[in-house]
Amino acid sequence: MARRVSGRVIPHAATTLQRLGAGAVHALVQTVAATCRFRVEDPHQGMSLARQEPVIFAIWHNRLAFSLIIHRRYFRSGAGGRRLAALVSASRDGAFLASILRAFEVEPVRGSSSRRGGQALVELKSWADQGLHLAITPDGPRGPSYRAHPGIVGLARATGRVILPFAMNTRWRWDAKTWDRFQVPLPFGRCDVVVGRPVRVSAEIDEAGLENARQELEAGLAAITRD
Repeated sequence: MARRVSGRVIPHAATTLQRLGAGAVHALVQTVAATCRFRVEDPHQGMSLARQEPVIFAIWHNRLAFSLIIHRRYFRSGAGGRRLAALVSASRDGAFLASILRAFEVEPVRGSSSRRGGQALVELKSWADQGLHLAITPDGPRGPSYRAHPGIVGLARATGRVILPFAMNTRWRWDAKTWDRFQVPLPFGRCDVVVGRPVRVSAEIDEAGLENARQELEAGLAAITRD
């Protein structure tokens, strides 16, 4: 478990081995991505929106492998490119993922709905106030897979940010034996980057409206997910 100090939950710090492993993963992901062909589908002009204003990116947990490559290539590059802060677990596994994020120059925010959630929300809002994009896996970190939790729409209400769903779909991959069947793209495949319809959440929305927004996001992600 993460430690508590003066009432605050302190996330697990990365070990030396995890930091070394994160560097290896960073290099491997870039190498594999360099061999792949990327194709973009953006019927709702979501990429243009993300260049004009900061958003909350939403992607299913099992499609994270190339997500940081996609952000750097299509959202951060060029005029209007913004840095990114992403939510990861406060657990030991989360410490490893946080090290990978830092290798990609992404700010990790440690927490989840079950641990350090309130503190993570404060940190996410702080990064939002500085103009960074935010990123959350709506079904993470424990699932169930392809089921959006309500936290992301609550964050959208609190920050005034639009949620921008996107997916990375590839058939040339290896599926891990994890709760989400995490997808690992293989070299020389084709990766389809699909940007979904933006989801807008009003600051005045009530609980019933939040649930409607959650369902809208879940349906939007399902529509662009191709297994």
